[in-house]
Amino acid sequence: MRPRFRTRRALQLALTANALRPVPGVRASVPAFFAGWLTGELAPHLLALTVADTAAHLARYGLRTRADRAGLGLAAASVAGLGSLVVTSQRAKGAVEQALAEALGPRYAADLERPPDPRDLATPWGQLVLPFRMRNPDVRRDRNLAYAPGGKRFLMDIYRPREPVRGRPVLLQIHGGAWMVDSKDHQGIPLMLHMAQRGWVCVAVNYPLSPKAHWPDHIVGIKRAVAWIREHIGEYGGDPAFLAATGGSAGGHLAALLALTANDAGLQPGFADADTGVQACVPHYGVYDFAASSGSRASTVRLHTLLARYVVGKDPARHLDEYLAASPLERITDTAPPFFVIHGAHDSLVPVREAREFVRRLRQTSGQPVAYAELPGAQHAFDVFPSIRSAHVIRGVERFLEWTYLRWLRQGT
Repeated sequence: MRPRFRTRRALQLALTANALRPVPGVRASVPAFFAGWLTGELAPHLLALTVADTAAHLARYGLRTRADRAGLGLAAASVAGLGSLVVTSQRAKGAVEQALAEALGPRYAADLERPPDPRDLATPWGQLVLPFRMRNPDVRRDRNLAYAPGGKRFLMDIYRPREPVRGRPVLLQIHGGAWMVDSKDHQGIPLMLHMAQRGWVCVAVNYPLSPKAHWPDHIVGIKRAVAWIREHIGEYGGDPAFLAATGGSAGGHLAALLALTANDAGLQPGFADADTGVQACVPHYGVYDFAASSGSRASTVRLHTLLARYVVGKDPARHLDEYLAASPLERITDTAPPFFVIHGAHDSLVPVREAREFVRRLRQTSGQPVAYAELPGAQHAFDVFPSIRSAHVIRGVERFLEWTYLRWLRQGT
């Protein structure tokens, strides 16, 4: 039992160390992500478990052996590291607020209908106790509505206030998963529940996945969903004239590309006349360098091992124009809508330099606000379930979207 205690504490310390400073290198990126993501976002829970486990062991066995003393030392180091992770998670609040103030103006909150009060800005500890229990009695969910023929990959869910509403702004959530896995059921839920409780109508969509589907089937599916929203969302209380897009990872790529390719006839076969523009975009840890033109080694590896083999299915050297056309970095124009780009400083799967370059080019070209929050210590997928970090990000996204929507109303659409 004593060696097991030491082993548990050694394993926890290794996970904590990786969360604090992810193991570098492309080959280690996936395990570094999974270990760092869960450890970082669940740091308060793991801290409590470490203390409880250590206290129980000491109460039963004391410090009689070298293994006991080694385990206690490892536990102390883990507690210190996990405490550091908790403190770093709290820094998301300042990073988000600074990003909004820089992009929207230092007094932007005064333009909101309900400026945030201290309770809005505080960490919702009660909500974080059970992070995987994501429910809200004030929100109803309409499940599995077909936006196009073709089965389950063309279904959507609508999250809306329990009480009937009319003419409310709409948020489109696009899931990630390397364009190959996952569905509308597992991502963006904390944000959608939060926004729906505050009067927004939120739509989570499936779309065609690789390797069965090949690019550009993914973005075509998303644009079909937008066309459906424009035509039908009024039946669910939404305003089809105001649509914001969000998503993480591959979903962040698709949200950004959607925002930058409004009414592109080449991506709207059979529905070229549909309005597929969006009025705001909030991509989280998105893939912006689809063609690996930024020079990042991680982006180049992704191009050849994932995109060329499974997603696009074409040789990048011979079909580079198609990869460039799918890359948000290469599609930026002065017609881009307001953006709030969010990325983790410790992202092991999508290098943060992609987000920095995307924001630099957006700000260079677009006349609209471009906010950028680079979150200290954050891994990929930090917002999948409620955590300290994701709670502050969600509230910042709410402020950005509300500010953008109210400005849109004042400008007479």
